[in-house]
Amino acid sequence: MSLQLLDLAVIALYFVVIAGIGVWATRGPKTAERYFVAGRSIPMWAVAFTIMATIISTGTFVGHPGTAYQKGLILLVPHLLVPFVLLAVAKVVVPFYRRVVKMSAYEYIGQRFGLGGRFYTSFGFLADRIFDLGVTLVTTALAINVLTGWDLKTVILGVGVFTILYTMLGGMEAVVWTDVVQGVVLMIGGLFVLGRLMFAPEAGAPFAVVAETWRQGKLTLGSWDLSWKTFTDPALTTTWLFCLAYAVQWTRRYATDQHIVQRYLVAKSDEAASRAAFVSALMCVPVFVVFMFAGACLAGFFSLANVPPPAVPDSAMPYFLANFMPVGLLGLVIAAVLAAAMSTVSADLSSVGTVLTTDYYLHFKPDASDRARLLCGRLMIAGAGALTVIAAWLLLPEKGSAPLMERVILIASILSGGTLGLFCLGFLTTTATRQGCYVGIACCLLYTAWALLTKGREPTLDLGAANFRFNPILIGVGGHLVLFGSGWLASKVLGGHQPEDVERLTIYGLRQSNTAPANS
Repeated sequence: MSLQLLDLAVIALYFVVIAGIGVWATRGPKTAERYFVAGRSIPMWAVAFTIMATIISTGTFVGHPGTAYQKGLILLVPHLLVPFVLLAVAKVVVPFYRRVVKMSAYEYIGQRFGLGGRFYTSFGFLADRIFDLGVTLVTTALAINVLTGWDLKTVILGVGVFTILYTMLGGMEAVVWTDVVQGVVLMIGGLFVLGRLMFAPEAGAPFAVVAETWRQGKLTLGSWDLSWKTFTDPALTTTWLFCLAYAVQWTRRYATDQHIVQRYLVAKSDEAASRAAFVSALMCVPVFVVFMFAGACLAGFFSLANVPPPAVPDSAMPYFLANFMPVGLLGLVIAAVLAAAMSTVSADLSSVGTVLTTDYYLHFKPDASDRARLLCGRLMIAGAGALTVIAAWLLLPEKGSAPLMERVILIASILSGGTLGLFCLGFLTTTATRQGCYVGIACCLLYTAWALLTKGREPTLDLGAANFRFNPILIGVGGHLVLFGSGWLASKVLGGHQPEDVERLTIYGLRQSNTAPANS
């Protein structure tokens, strides 16, 4: 479809504002600390916005409505776990990181378990982020393609390049302040979409779509069946199973992933960082609810309006926006889709650049100048951005494929590689050793390979009774448990190296009054 002049003007204004912030963030001398963690000078409310904008991607704008349209509100309860996870993270994990690390979350693993553990966790993060960014660009392209008719690969390339440029130039300051603008645009756009659905004249009386959606069974929270079959049937995805997978996923993301931890480090104080973490969760929940509820109500709207639905569930929301949003508001919604994508992409690219510079480049070039660190960070952001675009092209969905967000939780949980288990091994115990860490990593990799090769009714490797018999979503969950359990047991049996200040690097070290960051 062709956009009207007013819609194009709204989109152009959005791009001008974001570009202006990116240029503004380049002002003054740029040190490595300012580039990667904004000089630890960001106020609490802005940190909350940037965490929220990092979590709320176009997966929320497109993928979650698509899943709700097809399967109801099965993902709603798992997303309501976020505040509970963040309450613990804000009280314990945030002040711990601000005391122990300077720029990278994986500095901690390096201090606790050595270089091998640091490289393992940082590499797992990089693989997970490239995949997740690819998903973000795919959902963005699907939305923009339906809304405008623009080519999918061209949209991916255009959004990717624009975001890479302002992230490279402005660093973390550009990311934070563009996130604030993008978060506001996203929330306003979501409310307009919900209002348009609730008062749609094509569907009859106000709120008629809600009654029709209820009649179709799309407002249910999924199956609450809890039995052995819940965990063993690969075709059965119950709410309990999603709750378990997402609880682990949220905890891993907020407690160990650099793209979130980096936001804790940019705040002015420990208290501001902790408050921002929890406030961001409270901001995320209503956004999740709005988009999932709107996605479910699309089923009622299409039925009452006698509109043939799109063939791909993930296209349901973009299809509605393209055909039923009024001029001007459509431009705002497109800007909101772009805001959701660019806030996530810029945040993740910045964190990827930080990890590649801090955990890899500085390991081999510890005496590198501040200028060299800046150059490396910018080059790493450009390289990661290019890989993200390629990943997005490879992830473009086909007709008949499962909903995108359902596939994402499975792949993301596997790519995590037991990182949460490793973090817990170091953080919760004083007895874990470097040798135990390496044994745990090896066991986790072997377990994941076995599960992937032997899962399903037609496994790649058929070991008969020894095949993986559980729902594939549990592969990633099990990886964390395997790494923690085998690492703890190996530490007990084999012993091995521990840092001299091991208590400082565990939960028990929070009792110390010294809050100054340690040297990596």
